[in-house]
Amino acid sequence: MPINVQFAAGPKLWPDYEAPLRAAFAEMGLNAAMAEEMAPETVDYIVFAPGGTITDFSPYTRCKAVLNLWAGVERIVTNPTLTQPLCRMVDPALTEGMVEYVTGHVLRHHLGLDRHILHQDGVWRHHLIPPIARERPVTILGLGALGAACGQALAALNFPVTGWSRTPKEVAGLRCLSGMDRLEAALEGAQIVVLLLPLTAETTDLLNARRIARMARGSFVINPGRGPLIDDGALIEALDAGQIAHATLDVFRTEPLPPDHPFWAHPHVTVTPHIAADTRAASAARVVAENIRRGEAGEPFLHLVDRARGY
Repeated sequence: MPINVQFAAGPKLWPDYEAPLRAAFAEMGLNAAMAEEMAPETVDYIVFAPGGTITDFSPYTRCKAVLNLWAGVERIVTNPTLTQPLCRMVDPALTEGMVEYVTGHVLRHHLGLDRHILHQDGVWRHHLIPPIARERPVTILGLGALGAACGQALAALNFPVTGWSRTPKEVAGLRCLSGMDRLEAALEGAQIVVLLLPLTAETTDLLNARRIARMARGSFVINPGRGPLIDDGALIEALDAGQIAHATLDVFRTEPLPPDHPFWAHPHVTVTPHIAADTRAASAARVVAENIRRGEAGEPFLHLVDRARGY
């Protein structure tokens, strides 16, 4: 009998994913039938994304796993009907995209490129010479797959990188701190802070006024993680006071960011439209297929979500 896979990530994504998923199933040797609609009691696996077509998972009594197409699971993990194993997306191409975004904006702020790109006014500003990378401490909040990869890429460029995580981790080339009692120590004197944490009750408004004050004056914030990780009001106050020189923000509490939101008009904020890292269908399909192969072989799933932690 074929393995029944319901694509419940929404009709907008179906045209992008149908062919890559079928190709990945064939490559893995999986005899899989896939459709957007199936009788719930016949479904073996659900491919899902927030805003998808399933809100009640209780009829899916045969389902072995829900395979999320996003790295973040905060919009599904609290669903009380979801009792099946939930796997988040850890996609090599997604990681590469995030590393490129973070590295690009760290270098942009480190080198002060905006001052030259935005001020082609005939004034020769030779005195605006940046420090070298080893003189610019960077802190990465979050040492999951994305945070660790970004931290190592920056360390390879000679930035001194401190990584912070909720639980202890060791990442080669990084100074690693953990636990809420070490968070302010991780921020102390940081000139660039990158937020790549999952969104949980503990991490909401994590970067607040008190913690922003621990950063070096005139420092930079880059947030491609989750919008609510930052207290928006505290960030605007810090920008107005010069404590934060510039914030590059890719994620927001409400998306799309409303046109009247103060971030749009603030001279020291760069808004990017949630483009730091997106799931690529071709590579994500192989991750989904591998997890289905594992489920059928009785092997542990990859990237299984811990419900207690929320990620």
